Amino acid sequence: MSVPGAASFTVTALRLEGEVRPGDRLARLLLAAADDAGTGLRTGDCLVVTQKVVSKAEGRLVPVGDDPGARRRLAEKEARRVLRRRGDLLITETRHGWVCANSGVDLSNVEAGRAALLPVDPDRSARRIHDELRAVAGVTVAVVISDTFGRPWRRGLVDVAIGVCGLHALVDLRGRRDHHGRPLEVTEVAVADEIAAAAELVMGKDRRCPAAVVRGLDPAWLGEGRAADLVRPPTEDLFR
Repeated sequence: MSVPGAASFTVTALRLEGEVRPGDRLARLLLAAADDAGTGLRTGDCLVVTQKVVSKAEGRLVPVGDDPGARRRLAEKEARRVLRRRGDLLITETRHGWVCANSGVDLSNVEAGRAALLPVDPDRSARRIHDELRAVAGVTVAVVISDTFGRPWRRGLVDVAIGVCGLHALVDLRGRRDHHGRPLEVTEVAVADEIAAAAELVMGKDRRCPAAVVRGLDPAWLGEGRAADLVRPPTEDLFR
């Protein structure tokens, strides 16, 4: 899909005071947080939600105690395959197709002695939040579930989209022309990843702000899409 892009947009962090528990109605908590932030939610917005609170609400928490090998065993269990090992660090391919550290098994921002696993189906999780917001508040918003990933050839971490609903995860610019008139042949923009990264700049890792409202995106970016669309198929993968 070829679109012109958004000239500007705003990103507002949402704060949750209490701990998210298994079974919580996450969409309602986020709706209340948006009202508390003074921004509310409007049709056409994009709501970015961190994987951690989605996993908590869905009960994707497991005990690990103080066993140093428990995380590694969990990562192996959650992996479709292990690609690299270095000490306690595993680089794995998850069942979703994501290549990441330790299968996304995370100990940060959870109670001591527990670990959070990735949602079973993050795209379905995004759809659930999207549908409940429409049913409860009458708004149609895109939803991006984000998680923090490393990058193999660059230092530092960045948030990317692992679940998407109501947004084109990829925007295809192939066939358009650059300002010299040359046709773009391979340019596909990972819009969902870029939105996730922008939201992380205001959410942070230690502010109890596990979500953000992104407002002012190009309406042409809104529509059917999945984070699964971002997974490079094996036929195009030069490194595995």
